[in-house]
Amino acid sequence: MTVALMWEARATEGRGTELLEWARSRAGELAREPLRSELLRAPQDRVLVLTWWEAAYDDELPELPEPDAALITRPVHRWRFESLGPADR
Repeated sequence: MTVALMWEARATEGRGTELLEWARSRAGELAREPLRSELLRAPQDRVLVLTWWEAAYDDELPELPEPDAALITRPVHRWRFESLGPADR
């Protein structure tokens, strides 16, 4: 089974680039390599990291930590999904 982890945070005013670089560096420091990873950004200085893993749904998987509280406006949002494959099939 493929499991997708989503990590999303919103930077404090004017610190979006700093949060993006923080997430980029931490994603490269995970305890093991995911099958795939992607880094995204959105308005309001939001940063999203997606990682895909070959694992059972409930397996313990490496996740990005919580950034310093001064860098974010609220706690990080985290979700876990089972990948069902491409949407167009």
